[in-house]
Amino acid sequence: MRAWELQNAAGFENLKLVTRDVPKAGPGEVVVRLKAASLNYRDLATVAYMGGKVPFVPLSCGAGEVAEVGAGVTRFKAGDRVLSPFFPHWVSGAPTPERLAALGGPYDGCAADYLKVAAEGVSFSPKNLSDEEASCLPCAGLTAWRGLMIEGKFKSGDTVLVQGTGGVSIFALQFAKAAGARVIVTSSSDEKLERARALGADMFINYKKTPDWASEARKLTGGRGVDHVIEVGGADTFPQSIMAIRLGGHIAVIGLLSGMTKDLNVAAIFSQNAKISGVTVGSREMVEDMVRAIEQNDIHPVIDKRYSLEEFPEALKLMQGASHFGKIVLNIA
Repeated sequence: MRAWELQNAAGFENLKLVTRDVPKAGPGEVVVRLKAASLNYRDLATVAYMGGKVPFVPLSCGAGEVAEVGAGVTRFKAGDRVLSPFFPHWVSGAPTPERLAALGGPYDGCAADYLKVAAEGVSFSPKNLSDEEASCLPCAGLTAWRGLMIEGKFKSGDTVLVQGTGGVSIFALQFAKAAGARVIVTSSSDEKLERARALGADMFINYKKTPDWASEARKLTGGRGVDHVIEVGGADTFPQSIMAIRLGGHIAVIGLLSGMTKDLNVAAIFSQNAKISGVTVGSREMVEDMVRAIEQNDIHPVIDKRYSLEEFPEALKLMQGASHFGKIVLNIA
């Protein structure tokens, strides 16, 4: 089978397309014939900057069909359409260090024709989605779902601010609108804001034109502030997220696009009575809740660009340029 390996250390020059034997399912495992995979910022960071115990196959998110089941596996049969698990061993309950070991480092991921993985973490694909669309769910979709619905305890009528128009933010927009929210979208591109309008977004802030977007968000909510912020920006955007929320509002901290550390205004956090959740994807149980909502509301992920498996490095470079809207997908089969 074809597989991309990160060899030696981080860096695009260490990403190699190799030939491997098709894996065999051991006890409690399944082998998935991957049809599609999607990219997340974590994949770019792992390949380009962070590395890991090499060699390994990158990419955390994929979808396809079960090719083989190992001894003791009863949930699946050959031919079932499934999602890869971001965390193969986080089925339910609270996160633990053992449960937070992910595909695409340290475990081999989805930039390959086949994936061998613990069956306990695998979920059925939504019936209303193609394999391309389903491949977008294990990281970006689930992160948005957990940030809003589980950690944020979202309710109909809430106002949600999503930062930017990447995969997590677009999923948050779609989930929030399906559940009856008003959504504010920030972006540096008026064109992207118009595309967000077509998905149902209600209010818009171009943060290049309005650098103090927190004050603008409060104006758009009549001075009250927003109920939820999907915080993907990191250190540079977090202070404004605190000022954008209402008293007792919620910030789902997800991304690090602008950096990891900065001076923190602790007084603003307690004066706002802010609820802050760190969100690292989620469990299989959360996936199954999300899949039911996707099927019931017929939600379809937004795919911006498609590449072949051989074009994986080019797809990563598009991710690095941050010009995409929604998700970037690899067609594998």
